Amino acid sequence: MRLPNIVTNDPRQAFQEAAELIRSANYRLAEQVLSKALSDNPNDPNLLRLQGIGFAKQSMYAEAEAKFTHVVRLVPEHPQAYQELADVQIRQQKLEPALASLRSAAKYDSGGRAKQRLGELLSLMGRGSEAETALGEALAADPTRKALAGALEMAHNGDLSGAEKTYRDILRRNPDEVDALRLLGVLLIKRERYDDAAACFRRAVEIAPDFWKAWINLGTAFSEQQKFDQAEEAYSSALQLQPNSIHTLERLGANAMKAGELDKAIDYLERSLAINPRHFPSLLCMGHALKTVGKQADAIEAYRGCAESKPDFGEAYWSLANLKTFRFEDSDITEMESQLEKLRDSADEEEQDAEISFSFALGKAYEDRKDYSRAFDHYYHGNSKKRFKINYDPIAFQDSNDRIIEVFNKDFFAEREGWGHSDDSPILILGLPRSGSTLLEQILASHSQVEGTAELHYLLRAATESGLNRADGIRYPQVMHELLSHHVAGIGEEYVENTLKHRTGARYFTDKMPNNFTAIGFLHTILPNAKVIDARRHPLDSCLGTFKQLFANGQVFSYDLYDLAHYYTQYMRLMDHWNEVLPGKVLTVHYENVVSDIETQARAIAEHCRLPWEEGMLQFYANDRAVKTASSEQVRQPIYSSSVALWRRYEDQLSELIDYLEPVLMRLPEADRPASLRQAVGQS
Repeated sequence: MRLPNIVTNDPRQAFQEAAELIRSANYRLAEQVLSKALSDNPNDPNLLRLQGIGFAKQSMYAEAEAKFTHVVRLVPEHPQAYQELADVQIRQQKLEPALASLRSAAKYDSGGRAKQRLGELLSLMGRGSEAETALGEALAADPTRKALAGALEMAHNGDLSGAEKTYRDILRRNPDEVDALRLLGVLLIKRERYDDAAACFRRAVEIAPDFWKAWINLGTAFSEQQKFDQAEEAYSSALQLQPNSIHTLERLGANAMKAGELDKAIDYLERSLAINPRHFPSLLCMGHALKTVGKQADAIEAYRGCAESKPDFGEAYWSLANLKTFRFEDSDITEMESQLEKLRDSADEEEQDAEISFSFALGKAYEDRKDYSRAFDHYYHGNSKKRFKINYDPIAFQDSNDRIIEVFNKDFFAEREGWGHSDDSPILILGLPRSGSTLLEQILASHSQVEGTAELHYLLRAATESGLNRADGIRYPQVMHELLSHHVAGIGEEYVENTLKHRTGARYFTDKMPNNFTAIGFLHTILPNAKVIDARRHPLDSCLGTFKQLFANGQVFSYDLYDLAHYYTQYMRLMDHWNEVLPGKVLTVHYENVVSDIETQARAIAEHCRLPWEEGMLQFYANDRAVKTASSEQVRQPIYSSSVALWRRYEDQLSELIDYLEPVLMRLPEADRPASLRQAVGQS
């Protein structure tokens, strides 16, 4: 490359020389060219802007900001300079000035790119509704973007199929349309098609390596699949693009927490909060991390800070309630009631989520005050609102169970005797949520040979993932008839390998995914030596506890009393089936028996899992391991009985649930049935 003509007096030639030098990262010579040219032409906006670009590429953001500011003063209608000004302001965490710069850029940009950047920044700042408006305006600025805006509206109104068709139509015409790729990926995440979503985001960042939002979305897709290392790589790529992005640091922290790397999670979150101590998503995530490691007082402080930073953010209050041992003050209840009243009947999705969170938190607050009628009203309101936002078909669930029972019969297991991977390290704890599974896990994890992991998704994913299903439409569970011995053993080995990232070397480990009760037959086929414990609780306590819980994700059956009762009866139906076709495979442990006689139950658990008895299992509350579930604080205390027969305090409100569950309740001893069923028996 020839040396630049530094003594040129022609600003256009100087611009070309400097631009070429910047492209080749020769910033020192580029600055010499620009400085000489600007000494003769001090107000040339093109030279000043190029000088700012050179400074920005060297991370000299303050110097770049000064140059871009000079440019927009000289040319107030220069949208690209405003965007570049916003970029370097964001790098310096000057978010409000950056917002003003992008609003100016959007005013003069007819193409919609500035509005898109504005929407991204608003989203980064947690101003979701404004972000959606800006992004919608950006997408409406040209025909393709108008089509994208229409698809966004369809998705917002629940027409995911229509939105997906629009995105795919756009991509057929232009396969490199990165916004369509990203938005299709976001939609596929909503539909829990994470592999397809990740493929969209990968393609987007291949086309546009500086597409920060797509890197973030790619991280989310990986994290949802529990591919935490890959998620961290994607988030780290986003962080390279915006090194001081509090949103990216928060996402890295959340991903590390899900991976069980609590120290790393707290480090990322501390870095985020060092930039902005009032960043409410980071405060919320920090609260979750501190709660998980048992630092309740610090977790409360983080949640309180989150609520103070964003008073209408209901999840902060629900997170406090979800500590279970926390008690709200009168002023908290007044504030929550006030916020709830403002949010009622809102059509905004984020405000609906806040309304749901406040309702569940108020339910817990009034329950602690023994005002059970008012508590139930709030729980019922929150559940009703949540049910409208989710897609759950109880009949489809029952049909699935019909097929499972049909396939996994006695003949199926007899024909496959000796099949599967021989590893005996997994101990699965399953059942319904809020049935004492965390307590059983804590008891087991207090044994020197057992490591408590988490609610792992690998078993159900292995059973239903596309790789197991055939191209001719034969799917799980029917496809199990087609698998050969080495296929089955390979699936079992892969399950164990997937769990290694959650383990540190103990001989055995627990997998506490409650929904695994549908897959006991599949588990026995691929891992015949795995142990299974069914955590069971009084049906009304189990269903009530689930109804009072606002889950972070999953458990879509839990927000309607009929759905809950139907799910519970299907659970009982499947457990009866497994006990018939696989006698002795499952140990059923009743929560009430653990509370009344922990040693007998702990010894039975140890025997079932073929563990030598250790007294430490009785001191489970002294175990300082991280606990991720809603019961994390409760299992750090000795056994207590206050949650036994809690349903009796709500008996008047549970008449609908009692009617639905009557066949199950009639299997209980008469003393454990509701009064209405005892009376019915007496009258008959």
